Amino acid sequence: MSASRDHARDLRRGASVVPARIKESARGILVPVVRLAMALHLTPNTITVIGLLITVAASALVAGGWLLIGAAVLSAGSLLDAVDGALARAQGGETAFGSFLDSTLDRVSEAILYVGIAAWLFSALDRPMLPVLAVLVALTGSFLVSYARARAEGIGLSASVGLAPRTERLVLIIAGVALAGLGFTPVLIGILFLIAALTIVTVIQRIWHVWRLSQAAVPRTKES
Repeated sequence: MSASRDHARDLRRGASVVPARIKESARGILVPVVRLAMALHLTPNTITVIGLLITVAASALVAGGWLLIGAAVLSAGSLLDAVDGALARAQGGETAFGSFLDSTLDRVSEAILYVGIAAWLFSALDRPMLPVLAVLVALTGSFLVSYARARAEGIGLSASVGLAPRTERLVLIIAGVALAGLGFTPVLIGILFLIAALTIVTVIQRIWHVWRLSQAAVPRTKES
């Protein structure tokens, strides 16, 4: 195996903000929810749309200053975000449209959430410009993280690597909103700057990862 392939494998194993074992434990919580969805004859696409609507409600609560309730509602919406994929697998696999819809609405929900946070920052802070700038960078970085993966998959490569994929960003932002609801607003601001930095690093990691994979895929001519 080439050094490039070894490096690519190491990146796939690489650390992220949320350890893999915690993610595996969380997936076990989804089993009864998936069973309930199947009993109610809900489709994965329906779950995806419901998750978006819950995120919209949570974002409105955050924008209105109901941060703790908003964080709780957002947690429920994030749970559904994982349920749709698990439900699709339980029903025989994801469809092309289902995958497209899920990815598209994920971007919509993330944008709406950051808009809600920015609206609250404008109303709650005397000097909101820097925190709102962090929101804009975090949102832009989040979109670029997802775009980098989509473009890599479009050329037949995988780029599910890096410190801050969607799950990690959601965990951080929910924690930040909840702590701000308890009066620790600087923690939320710090988390926004952290997400902004992590998304930039993740984009760089994915570019580097795809470059290494593409180099490993190039056939090398043997010297005569």
